[in-house]
Amino acid sequence: MKNNNSDYKVKLDIFEGPMDLLVYLIKKNEMDIQDIPISLITEQYLYYLKLIKAMKIDLAAEFLLMAATLAHIKSKMLLPIFQDEDSEIEDPREEITRPLIEYLKIKSAAQKLGKNNILGVDTFVRAGDIDKFKPNAKEKPLQVGLFELIEAFAGIMNKFAPEEQINITADAISIKDKINEIIKILEAKKMEVFLGLFEKSATKIELIVTFLAILEMVKLKIIEVIQTKQEGIMRIILN
Repeated sequence: MKNNNSDYKVKLDIFEGPMDLLVYLIKKNEMDIQDIPISLITEQYLYYLKLIKAMKIDLAAEFLLMAATLAHIKSKMLLPIFQDEDSEIEDPREEITRPLIEYLKIKSAAQKLGKNNILGVDTFVRAGDIDKFKPNAKEKPLQVGLFELIEAFAGIMNKFAPEEQINITADAISIKDKINEIIKILEAKKMEVFLGLFEKSATKIELIVTFLAILEMVKLKIIEVIQTKQEGIMRIILN
């Protein structure tokens, strides 16, 4: 017999990690990677972790480790500095700056390799399909990442959902059914804006289920989420 009151957590393989979240926040705030305001970045990082937890997504241990690292760096920067005349002051932020720079180098190299043809077959053969949905033919759409989606969904939650206690149970949630529903919408309309998949009258639980279904579909490469700089509107298309 199922326990209707037991909390239900959704396990998803987060396809972007803690370094990706830091890079996203640095770019969003137009920060200098060599001069990161550690207090602000820590505050925003913890805010995103709170959002992810509220959506009943299990966090990978690496995200929590990064949070602890940021908190440690923040505490070290609050301590008074004692320096000998011949010694150099070590910036506590180097603990995160060096790995970030190396990560960006590796990610950039991986992206360049990803653009190469594999056995003569272009790995981006569906680019032509995306072009049909571009409002400006001269502007190439950008792929939307996990944290952009989380931020957009947080805005939807604040706008649509009343303040209520979130208690998702195993019986109350059906991501599979929501995925099938979204596929039918996209097959009929070919494309839908991100906001259009969320009903204004939906409860907070229903909004979360819809968002988790979208994440799962992105992870499984069933859909693609794109956005143009000019409009800033997220659009979802079937792969």
